Amino acid sequence: VADSDTPLGGRPGSAGVNPGEEKAEFLAALCAQVGATGKPWTARDPVSEPVIRAWCDAMADGNPLYTSPDRAAAGPYGGIVAPPAMLQVWTMVGLHLGGPPERAVEDTPSAGVYQLLDDAGFVGVVATNATYSYDRLLRPGHLLTGTQTLAEVSEEKSTGLGVGHFVTTETLYTDQDGNRVGSMTLRILKFRPGTGRQGPEDDTAEERPVRPRPATNRSTDWFWDGCRAGQLRIQACDNCGHLQHPPAVRCLSCGGVDLGHTVASGRGTLYSWAVPHYPQAPAFDYPLVVGLVELEEGVRLVSNVTGVRPDQLNVDMPLELHWLDTDDDTTLHQFRPAAPRRRDSTLAAGDLEVGHRLPLSPVPIDTLLIVSTALATRDFQDVHHDPDAARAKGTPDIFMNILTSCGIVSRWIGDWAGPDVGWQSIDLRLGAPNHPGDTMTLSGSVTAVKSTDGHDLVTVGFEGANSLGTHVSGTAELVFGDLPGDRA
Repeated sequence: VADSDTPLGGRPGSAGVNPGEEKAEFLAALCAQVGATGKPWTARDPVSEPVIRAWCDAMADGNPLYTSPDRAAAGPYGGIVAPPAMLQVWTMVGLHLGGPPERAVEDTPSAGVYQLLDDAGFVGVVATNATYSYDRLLRPGHLLTGTQTLAEVSEEKSTGLGVGHFVTTETLYTDQDGNRVGSMTLRILKFRPGTGRQGPEDDTAEERPVRPRPATNRSTDWFWDGCRAGQLRIQACDNCGHLQHPPAVRCLSCGGVDLGHTVASGRGTLYSWAVPHYPQAPAFDYPLVVGLVELEEGVRLVSNVTGVRPDQLNVDMPLELHWLDTDDDTTLHQFRPAAPRRRDSTLAAGDLEVGHRLPLSPVPIDTLLIVSTALATRDFQDVHHDPDAARAKGTPDIFMNILTSCGIVSRWIGDWAGPDVGWQSIDLRLGAPNHPGDTMTLSGSVTAVKSTDGHDLVTVGFEGANSLGTHVSGTAELVFGDLPGDRA
C-alpha cells in the first residue's frame, strides 16, 4: 500500500509537488515504453498431452479431439489437438524453483510499467479484456514463442475497484518453424486498493437475517432430514406405489396409511413460475423466482429457481436440483437451469440462423474450481489461491482468472456446437468477479452467419452473469466445415 505522503496517481517521495504536474510526469514515465516490443519468449516445454488433459479436467472439457487418441485420429485433424483457449497457457512463465522468474524490461516492456505502478501503490490487479485470434491448430510437440508489444497505458481512471491505470499489451505467438499460430490482446487494471466505490465494509451494518425456517412436525421431519442429507425425498405409498407432495397422513390415491418415501433424481422441468416484487424481505435475494417444478418422477413441488433472470425463463425449461444451507441445521432445496449435455456430433451451420439461442448453463463457483483452473493455466498470481493476499489487494476473496473465464466459455460453446467446430477468435470483457460460493449462468445466441471459401463463419454473442452482475461478455467466431489448409 502506498505511503500516506504519496499523492493520488503519483510516486512516493513527491509530497509538495503540484498534483497535476506529478500525475503528468508519472503518466509520461508509464508511457515511455509504449510501442516497444520485447524479446521473443520461448516456452519452457512444448505442447503436450498431459498438460492438455490437466486443463480439460479442470475446465470439465470433454471434447474427445483433445484427449482421446483413437477418436482424434479418426477426426478431421488426424490426431490430438490442443484446445484453442490454451493459446496463452503455453508461454505462461509459471514458477521457477519455487518462485516467479524475474523478467527484464527489455524482455517484456510491460514489466517496467507494472513495477512503477506497484511502487506507487497500485498493487491491485485484475484482467479486464482479452481478445484471442487463432491462426493454426496446436498439436503435441509444437513449441511456442511469444513476442509482446506494450500497446497502451491509460491515464488515471476511477473504477469500482479503485483508481488506477489500464495497461494493454499485444502478444504474437509463433511455432518452432516461425509460423504464426495466434495472437492475444490483453488489458489489465492496476489499481490502488481501498479507493474504489465499494469502500471498506461498514462494521455498523446490520447482519443479514437468515431465511425463515420451514414449519416442521412429525409428519414432515423425514422430508427435511432428507434435505440435510442431500436427498429430495418424495412420499410414496407402500400399498399402491403412488407418489405425492406435499406429504399427507394417508395416500391420496388408495387411502392407505402405510407411507414411505423414494429419493427423487433431482431432474425436472419448469411447469410455471411467479416473481414476487413487494414487499421484499432482507433474507432473500431479488429478483426472487418461485417456481412450480415438475420432477421427472411426475410429482410437482414449489421451489426457488436460481441462477436465471426472469426474462430467461420458459415453460418446460430443464432444471436440476441444488441445495442452500441457510443456517447450521437447515438445508433448503433449490433448482437452477440444468447443465446442457455435450453434443457428440457437430451442428451444421445451415441449420443456424441469427437469434438461435444457446442453452443456459449454470457454473457453480467454488474454491476448487478457481484454484484448480488457475493452476491448470499456469497462473500462480496469489489473488487466485490466497484469500488473505486477495483481500490485501482490494478484493473480498480469491477470484477466477481470465484464462479460466475464456476456457469455461469456450467449453460451453464447444459443447453446444460439437467437437469438430473450428475457432477463429474470441473476445472477452470482464466485469463482476467470480468469487467462491456464487454461480455464473452462461447465456448466448447466434448474432451472425456468413458463408465464405467453402466454410461457414458463425458469430456467437455470450454473457456469463453471477449474483454481482455480468462477469463476462463478448463474442466468439466459429468455423463450420473444413478449416483452410494452412490452419489445420
